[in-house]
Amino acid sequence: MGKMGSFSASDLKKFQGRLNRLQEKEADVFMEACVKELAARLLTKVIERTPVGDYSIEKEVTAKRDSKNHKKGDVYKEKVNPTGKKGGTLRRGWIAQSHEEAESGKGRPAHEDILEFANGLKISRLGDTLKIEIVNPVEYASYVEYGHRQTPGRYVPVLGKKLKKGWIPGKLMMTASMKEIQEIAPKVLEAKLKKFLGECMG
Repeated sequence: MGKMGSFSASDLKKFQGRLNRLQEKEADVFMEACVKELAARLLTKVIERTPVGDYSIEKEVTAKRDSKNHKKGDVYKEKVNPTGKKGGTLRRGWIAQSHEEAESGKGRPAHEDILEFANGLKISRLGDTLKIEIVNPVEYASYVEYGHRQTPGRYVPVLGKKLKKGWIPGKLMMTASMKEIQEIAPKVLEAKLKKFLGECMG
């Protein structure tokens, strides 16, 4: 059996003082940090899963001169984007305040952007429960998440083709990400608590 360390009365008083601080303000700060870390992890997962719109269409092109892949006069298919519209609005929407902000942004949100956004989220309390709300302000976010109906045969200029299916299934990017976070949350919180207690007991 291993030896127990020795403690003086002053060590126990210091320990008690640290525990008292833990019960007050530091515990609240710690719990809020936990909620925000879980929110950042959720945002990272949901952003990875969020599809990006592809507005390019296939167009038949005739080669005007010989190239590495084609001879002059060859007809081949090439992807072109006649609208110039780029995807990614829905993905950027997870850390945007409005549809317009998401639309005007560029590229995939960086890890630092996600952390900064999560740290700025408002936390509300309901009894012993801490709640943080993550909303994607892009108007069509719920349709991509849960699926939507459409009219087969209708021509969509942005896509450059007619719709074929009556129902488009949802991508469930938030639903799947929430499930994953709920599974890993106990281990994440346990690790944070061990680190926090180690710092408090110093």
